[in-house]
Amino acid sequence: MEKLFGTDGIRGLANEYPMTANMAMEIGKATAHVFKKEGHQPRIIIGKDTRLSGYMIESALVSGICSMGVDAIQVGPMPTPGIAFLTTSMRADAGIVISASHNPFQDNGIKIFSSDGYKLPDEKENEIEELIFANNMGHLHPSPNRLGKVYRIDGARDRYIVFLKSTFPKEFTMEGMKVVLDCANGATYRVGPDTFFELGADIESIFDKPDGENINDNCGSQHTETLAEEVLRSGADVGFAFDGDGDRLIAVDEKGSVLTGDQIMAICARDMKKRGILKNNLVVTTVMSNIGFGLCLKELGIDYVATKVGDRYVLEEMKARGSVIGGEDSGHIIFLDHHTAGDGILTALQVMAAMKREGKPLSELGRIMKVYPQKMVNVDVRSKPDITTIPEIVKVIEEVEASLGDAGRVLVRYSGTQSMCRVMVEGPTDEETAAYCQAIAEVVRARIG
Repeated sequence: MEKLFGTDGIRGLANEYPMTANMAMEIGKATAHVFKKEGHQPRIIIGKDTRLSGYMIESALVSGICSMGVDAIQVGPMPTPGIAFLTTSMRADAGIVISASHNPFQDNGIKIFSSDGYKLPDEKENEIEELIFANNMGHLHPSPNRLGKVYRIDGARDRYIVFLKSTFPKEFTMEGMKVVLDCANGATYRVGPDTFFELGADIESIFDKPDGENINDNCGSQHTETLAEEVLRSGADVGFAFDGDGDRLIAVDEKGSVLTGDQIMAICARDMKKRGILKNNLVVTTVMSNIGFGLCLKELGIDYVATKVGDRYVLEEMKARGSVIGGEDSGHIIFLDHHTAGDGILTALQVMAAMKREGKPLSELGRIMKVYPQKMVNVDVRSKPDITTIPEIVKVIEEVEASLGDAGRVLVRYSGTQSMCRVMVEGPTDEETAAYCQAIAEVVRARIG
């Protein structure tokens, strides 16, 4: 069967299949039908990031939802985890986010949450796809007097801020602390600064003026150079960079050094273990985590398990094994005691709390883990054949792995959301790591690029 959903919702170039107005309306109709219940007026919350195409997709989704007799509640620009929270807080039947996360503004996507605040399981995604591709939802339309309505909730952002503040210990304040926030010209541009301001921090925001096209443009969690410069220039205690939809966090310490998602998880896991709240003494991560992360957790006496890349796989494993912290080196971190989804602002608050408890600067806390040199090259590909079926690629990977031995590792995988093959190598030195990575990337490019 044809697929719409990838590893993180539906995603593509705006105004081209599947991110067209027509398809968005069909997705709205199918989602509304799947979540309808007899004897109950269903409601679906819709939020978005700051992309220009969000207006088009939002309008089409609303039309589809209302045509099926379901009410649509619009909350405007809102981080993805904010929609997960509001879906449960407002007892909605589902939540939809219009966002392509850290991708450039030309892309957009649709992510759907169930009423419990979790992203849809495979069965629900399959049900939605089957309805769309069957192309016969016309017979499911209700009568004209049963159409849905559209509402706008103006106080939704404030509800989310109250929730975020509740995750920061009441015995602490951020007064006297200078914090620089890089909002990626995305969905956190108001929520992030307001949250930290209300907790007493001296806030400076950068990249907080979205214009529909500048989201993630040389800013945010994937481009922290300007944030690091601003932390040093302003003498800030810490800097935090979110991505376009606010579910990732990368931190910068007071010396301008960037801390990865692995380092942030290590700091928070140690803090939780000290406080006796690290359930089952377990952290869930992915195969993309740095070698140093596993070594760090071993030294701390903390168990860990690695999943496939993707926050949905991390979350599945966390729920299955009873873990309360897990995430990705990219900064997508889930604190399951607090929230059902990765949340960049919430994660930043947990880092601030750890700094307060330890009474130490972030640069000192960051030394908990040695980060091994890592190089990643993204290769655009025409198709995605099984890597193990391409002898030339298998051969160069084996050669590099043999050269590295126990001093590094190789990971070659396709992106779940883009036509791209990611080549990642970790090794003992920057020079060796870069050379090995480039050698593999060249073969990948020659065979399937």
